[in-house]
Amino acid sequence: MRVPAGVAAGHPATAEVGLRILAAGGSAADAAVAAVLATSVSESILTGIGGGGFATYFDAATQTVTCLDFFCSVPGLDGDVTPDPMTPIEVYFGAVPQIYSIGGASVAVPGVPAGCGEVHRRWGRLPWQRVVEPAVTLARSGVLLPAAQARTLVSVAPALLPGEGAAIYAPTGRLLEGGELLHHPGLDSALDAMAEEGPSVFYTGRLGQLLVDTVRAGGGALGPADLAAYRVLELEVGHATLGHNHIYARHDMNETIHTIAALPAELPDMSRRDRAVAVANALRQYGAQRLGDTTNISVVDAEGDACVITTTLGIGSGVWLPGCGINLNSMLGEGELITPDLAPGRRMSSMMCPLVVVDEDGRLVVAAGSAGASRIRTALVDTLLGVLIDGLDMPAAIARPRFHVVGDVVHAELGYPADELDALSAAGYTINQWPDMNHYFGGVSAVGRAGAAGDPRRGGVGAVLP
Repeated sequence: MRVPAGVAAGHPATAEVGLRILAAGGSAADAAVAAVLATSVSESILTGIGGGGFATYFDAATQTVTCLDFFCSVPGLDGDVTPDPMTPIEVYFGAVPQIYSIGGASVAVPGVPAGCGEVHRRWGRLPWQRVVEPAVTLARSGVLLPAAQARTLVSVAPALLPGEGAAIYAPTGRLLEGGELLHHPGLDSALDAMAEEGPSVFYTGRLGQLLVDTVRAGGGALGPADLAAYRVLELEVGHATLGHNHIYARHDMNETIHTIAALPAELPDMSRRDRAVAVANALRQYGAQRLGDTTNISVVDAEGDACVITTTLGIGSGVWLPGCGINLNSMLGEGELITPDLAPGRRMSSMMCPLVVVDEDGRLVVAAGSAGASRIRTALVDTLLGVLIDGLDMPAAIARPRFHVVGDVVHAELGYPADELDALSAAGYTINQWPDMNHYFGGVSAVGRAGAAGDPRRGGVGAVLP
């Protein structure tokens, strides 16, 4: 059984761009890159060119998996600037508060332009300009803001409204609401420059110089040497099994692969009550906690190749490239990402985990990824259980209520089965019942034998070619 050619993403316009590239004869990589660039228009509340990400690629002919790291690097290689203090802000996801820091000093070296270029160089078929062009067109018109993203905007407004953000997200003095036009003046010109000059325009070209000048004017340390030294990295591919299926992905900060490997071998035969406890125990055993915004693109082409790319801005620094409609990342202000080994030039860590699943014969079963920081792992595990163990189609697996473990507390979405929560409570967990289905619980987008779907929590969609 083959996986249909299709796209799953966090916005209808993003998915449509990917589908159009597939229909034009593009590879999974072409479509994924085009969709990622489109997210800088359609999903800028969550991600953008000024951020970083990871890609996982499955080559059906050779049955090989490759993981690429184009996450953000620590600036400071120039050694000529001492960054100013960052600006602390408080953001609420549901009723959960989180402190972030924004401003120029929070900006790390962005990797999305370089990552898109490398994915296209390795696996693309269409000309680079053809792949970038749909995002340019989308940037000229803008997109309608989904209601789910409008709700997210309310939460992250303290990070998005500084600088040029106020004119973009609150053009009439109030925050945009669902169904209203989201437009980034100047973004079309920046993307057009990327189409004409390639990704290097953001590193050693004119937009790179603008990036340095803007960040330094905002108190950051990013300099020309940081941009010139940036490289996309190829990573070790992690492996775990679930039932008769093999899951491949990078080793992320939240240890998704180790979590899946820690699930009992008899999990497929367990009752749902016992399985809930086993999953909660595995989630508690590994991982860390962080809140943030991310988005994911999953693409499968007619040849059965798959490309999954997850990108993020962090919460967003509030530092915008003047006249370009590009918000820059806030990775240095994300406390859970700051590890003792960080130094200028070092690559930062992340919880993002784009993955592929293949069967015992090496054939693709699922290509998936998720948004949601520490909830990425939770959302992916639950979706894989739904598809691979429970036999659900992709929309149902992604949309069903989830739970997320923080220490000894189980956060459960509205509608999660009461008998399973009773079993978790009997196992010693405290249950925090949420009153709704909430974007806090992640945002999966996946294409597989069970269909294509995006997460309704974040306005996601999935579609396959006819």
